Amino acid sequence: MKKYLTVILILISSIVFSQVNPADSSVRCFIPNISFSYQFPGGDMDNQYGSNATIGGGFFIKGKKNLIFSADFNYMFGGTVKNEKEILSMVLTSSGHIIDGNGTYALYTVNERGFTLNARLGYIFNGLGFNPNSGLMIMGGAGYIQHFTKVDNQYRTAPQISGDYAKGYDHLRGGIELNEFIGYFFMGNTRLFNFYAGFEFVQGFTKSKRVYLLDMMGPDNKSYVDMFYGIRVGWMIPVFRRMPRQYYYY
Repeated sequence: MKKYLTVILILISSIVFSQVNPADSSVRCFIPNISFSYQFPGGDMDNQYGSNATIGGGFFIKGKKNLIFSADFNYMFGGTVKNEKEILSMVLTSSGHIIDGNGTYALYTVNERGFTLNARLGYIFNGLGFNPNSGLMIMGGAGYIQHFTKVDNQYRTAPQISGDYAKGYDHLRGGIELNEFIGYFFMGNTRLFNFYAGFEFVQGFTKSKRVYLLDMMGPDNKSYVDMFYGIRVGWMIPVFRRMPRQYYYY
């Protein structure tokens, strides 16, 4: 085990501390990043949710030949649940309200929540790039997706949609996903101004994670194809040791 850790530390050190100049040549580096995306649903997701957004973070590992590997985690959130009344049909009154324990209308919200965990491999085509490290980036990969309908009862005054009962309505689903990205990767000559932006596509193959759903009065044994497509932008901070400036005296 110690031998493997030593090899990993040597590889990271060679990436981080090697002296490079991104303006002149393609460089190998480690690149932490944060990103934001706005997505539209497709497939089975289109029957359940509206558009959503994600915010997340991860890293790239870029090679000298512009091969690139990435891993990232993204938190998903949205405010449109199309089948809200269907999910809560058992506890809604004829006027579309929920009566809480005090005999008044319960204050609650219903939202989309979830996350994706991805690993990707791709290539940067630098023919139209600002420098040898910038250009059209195409990536593809796989990961895990999970999402659910969050029923949030303010002050938990309505026990029928609070605590463990809320899990009976959340339609939690998860499974393997495939993802594709095409966009522009810009690595400037300084560490501050570096970004990527482009179009992202996600196809999730999910199943229910609950053994019993209250609105269905039983389990959900279906298989789903949950799709998203949208725009992702990210800010990056490359980590490498810059070559010292050269001075010439005559």
